[in-house]
Amino acid sequence: MERFIMNTVKRLKKSNLRLWQKKLSSGKKKNQNERRALFATISLVSLIGTYLDLIFVGKKMYAFPIRPLPDVFTINIAFTLFILPAFTAVYIQIAKHLHPFLRIVFILLASLLVSLIEAVAEKWGFFAHSADWNHTYSIFGYAVFLFLIYQFYRWLL
Repeated sequence: MERFIMNTVKRLKKSNLRLWQKKLSSGKKKNQNERRALFATISLVSLIGTYLDLIFVGKKMYAFPIRPLPDVFTINIAFTLFILPAFTAVYIQIAKHLHPFLRIVFILLASLLVSLIEAVAEKWGFFAHSADWNHTYSIFGYAVFLFLIYQFYRWLL
């Protein structure tokens, strides 16, 4: 009888160990999926930012007087390749932990902040809008943009 109990206990310990190992591997897979989704979202954001800048600069709605490699690029590639992706990574990391209502508030506040930063960049000469530009366009545009990129990130998960 003792031998039967000992064998049963040993089997339970082994089976618990296997379940624990499965949980660890599924956690690693979840982290890997989150990293892939974040990388894909950042890549998409960089592409969209680049093409939107090309369109708006081409329509002379705004310009980048100070930019890297001005003889080659009409847009600020430092913004679309470094600043926008970094901002997106931080935004996604914060937004994924927020309640949906707070996420909406966060999107609106972030859009307002980015619009204010845009106005400061304009005063410093990094950015120039056409006379017809209204900074409300920026607030609305960034809010829609942030909402859509978060939805894309969630869709990939």
